[in-house]
Amino acid sequence: MNGKMKGIFIVILLLIGVQADMSAQAPEVMQQASFRSEVISDEVFARIEGKSFAAGCTTPRGDLRYLQVLHYNKEGEVLEGELVCHKDIADDLLEIFQELYKARYPIERMVLIDEYDADDEASMQDNNSSAFNFRYISGTRRLSSHSRGMAIDINPRYNPYVRHRGGRTLVSPSGAEAYEDRTQDFPYKIVKGDLCYRLFKAHGFTWGGDWKNSKDYQHFEKR
Repeated sequence: MNGKMKGIFIVILLLIGVQADMSAQAPEVMQQASFRSEVISDEVFARIEGKSFAAGCTTPRGDLRYLQVLHYNKEGEVLEGELVCHKDIADDLLEIFQELYKARYPIERMVLIDEYDADDEASMQDNNSSAFNFRYISGTRRLSSHSRGMAIDINPRYNPYVRHRGGRTLVSPSGAEAYEDRTQDFPYKIVKGDLCYRLFKAHGFTWGGDWKNSKDYQHFEKR
């Protein structure tokens, strides 16, 4: 092989090496680009105004962030997720969802609750994970932590709110009664000590499954 051919051969090998390195890095680069936090743009605000950002909302638009993430469902499909939260937990949620994605932790659906006209019951029944929604705690005049965007519900249909009162058991959302029994195995169940629980706890969130007077297995919040 003469010097010219040898030089061309070396260049080809270098190009192949660079291309292979770029291909190896591509999934990581794509993953990083798919997890991002942005201020609430006019386009996003048009989607939430009058719905989750209801009339009289006391949380300033400037305190909210729009997040885009990737997540797996139980079938192993990669889905694009979105949610609105308070700026103080935006980085926490991005880090948590990146770790859940790496572990293929299943989350069935994550779209803005405004796709359900900010109807929490409808969103939960559809097992939609969401965060910000200016609303009162059911049956009270106290604002929910979701009103500030400081709480998030994960896979809510399979991780319902449960309260025992006057000999009756109240389960929300309706239709989720089968998932009150936490000794049973079913998809999308959050249990104490699982990856979802550990990540949220590590970032300073409390879990509704630890409450004493009621249980809200879907719910994580930060004060």
